[in-house]
Amino acid sequence: MSNFPVSNFRKVLIAPLFTIIAAGFSVSAPAAECIAPANPGGGWDFTCRQIGKILHDIGQVDDPVQVTNMAGGGGGLAFSHVVNERKDDSDLIVAASQATATRLAQNAYAGMTADQVRFVGAIGADPGVIIVAKDSPFQSLNDMVAAIESDPGSVAFAGGSAAGGFDHLKVLMILKEAGFTDIGKIKYIGVDGGGDAITQTIGGFTQAMTGDISEAVGFLKSGEVRALAVLTEERIEGFEDIPTAREQGIDVVAVNWRGLYVPKGISDADFEAWGRRLQAVADSMAWKEAMKANGLAPFTKVGSDFQTWVDGVIADTEALSREIGVIQ
Repeated sequence: MSNFPVSNFRKVLIAPLFTIIAAGFSVSAPAAECIAPANPGGGWDFTCRQIGKILHDIGQVDDPVQVTNMAGGGGGLAFSHVVNERKDDSDLIVAASQATATRLAQNAYAGMTADQVRFVGAIGADPGVIIVAKDSPFQSLNDMVAAIESDPGSVAFAGGSAAGGFDHLKVLMILKEAGFTDIGKIKYIGVDGGGDAITQTIGGFTQAMTGDISEAVGFLKSGEVRALAVLTEERIEGFEDIPTAREQGIDVVAVNWRGLYVPKGISDADFEAWGRRLQAVADSMAWKEAMKANGLAPFTKVGSDFQTWVDGVIADTEALSREIGVIQ
């Protein structure tokens, strides 16, 4: 050993040791995380898990996306967490939907506002629909509007959200677009879910149901009810016989979109990168199959255009909510 140069000892033993240590403690880019602001099994959880899986499967992210369930306050706990603790985390995405926009518009998140995050995009939606019993005298959306204009108390709606919720607002949006302004006279009954709302309508307790088409598929296929309109931009695959409200002269699109927001403080480059990744998911066959399997319709708005659209939806929802007294 005495004849072995110290410099060689360092090269043979110490240098490899540092290499091993460096390899063991090397810091790779963190994996992306998706927060689902609810318990497992709901729509936000579906959004995180499906989009996260496909992002990895199609090579948009290097590692599987970590899903974190953060239930509380109808999404408010997660929103507060992002705003206050993760405001510049470029590896974080959060599941969102029309419910997120409605609650922000109605100040349900304790003073927090939509401009405290950035909305990346939506790539699918559960379409809104107006349903009547099979023997209803209404054959079109305009028939219903005309009846309400003649006698506002003659038509009562049932929906699965509370008064002021999205199901209620769908009806008010339709009537305002049709020119009916006295929306305080519209009868709306909030029940426990879309199935109960349809049952109320089939039984004649209400004249129409307002909800999402996924809630009505079985009833439509059995012929127990008819759909007067679907509230999408175009007719829905598999339900091509249902006209849109737009086709009937009432320009209303009301869908429970599925999408993402990100922290406000990330860079424009990171925001645009998430937009590209989300668009790649939307374009993938895997997402098309997931939509079909889960009753979603195509609804793709990504990037700054989506942010502008969400801002408009929130402003309209806030105005309607004030008009009916949900907020002051």
